[in-house]
Amino acid sequence: MNSSSPRPDGARAPASASSAAAPRPGPAAPDPAGLEHAVPPSPEVAAAEAADGAGAARGRLVSAALVIGGIVSLQFGSSVAVLLFPRAGALGVVTLRLVAASLVLLIACRPKLRGYGRGDWATVVGFGFALAGMNSLFYLAIDRIPLGAAVTLEFLGPLILSVATSRRALSLLWAALALGGVVLLGREGFDGLNLAGAACALAAGGLWAAYILLSARAGQRFPQADGLALAMTVAALLTLPLGIATAGRALLDPVTIGLGAAVALMSSVAPYTLELLALRKLPASGFAVMMSLEPAAAATAGFLVLGQALGWAEIVAIGLVVVASVGAVRSARGGHG
Repeated sequence: MNSSSPRPDGARAPASASSAAAPRPGPAAPDPAGLEHAVPPSPEVAAAEAADGAGAARGRLVSAALVIGGIVSLQFGSSVAVLLFPRAGALGVVTLRLVAASLVLLIACRPKLRGYGRGDWATVVGFGFALAGMNSLFYLAIDRIPLGAAVTLEFLGPLILSVATSRRALSLLWAALALGGVVLLGREGFDGLNLAGAACALAAGGLWAAYILLSARAGQRFPQADGLALAMTVAALLTLPLGIATAGRALLDPVTIGLGAAVALMSSVAPYTLELLALRKLPASGFAVMMSLEPAAAATAGFLVLGQALGWAEIVAIGLVVVASVGAVRSARGGHG
């Protein structure tokens, strides 16, 4: 969840009118309904249309697989980050991740620095602050509470944003489901969760909502992924002093650097690349629904990599948040026709 914004509309172009009815050549008497009969498409045209439809279906399946790959990469990257905490601490790992990701994006995008106004740079700086805060708070959260719980709480940010921007009364149902999931996850008022970790996850969710808005604005002001590359550099510079202060010389250890680079590739570069490729053929609404699976993917990664087993209450809680997120996305799509 972690990428430069896709096009806000995300809609596909209308289907081609190649199969529209065509009048018969020469004069013809109208049928009883007053309309001329359509000439059926030739076998060649029908075969071509069938092949186009099959190709589009395959393209959507491939795009869905890319999105799932990005989600898995992101959450397993977070699991690897937790394993790296004893070496460099949460803020040290955040620094390694953002610095490595910014270097990769700068080399890949080579963004231009000239030709932009004060508003453009204000957007980049705000975007960078959101990235730095979101990642730092999230890593502080997963240092204290299980990964699945942290992602579920963080996911409330985008979910609340989706509900708040929807004008449908049904959105209140999804908000209630999400709230029920959070209360259940906390086991009667968060008594079972570290309060500091839960607060960090919720704050990260708020910055995730800000990230979504600023990502869309950066996508309008900067070409390709230039806005993301520049914002990631700002985020890296912001976290560097904190990383040095908390991790010190550990940031210079070759093994730590290598693992930090792996976290950056798994948690930033790979998910963004896969999502960018997926959005070429996958509608934005479908993409948003699939991203709702992140809390479940995080719980799975936490169990497989970190041994963070979840009880039935936590599993039901994560399920409620996932259902609420999917419902909110689908309601928003229905509200816009």
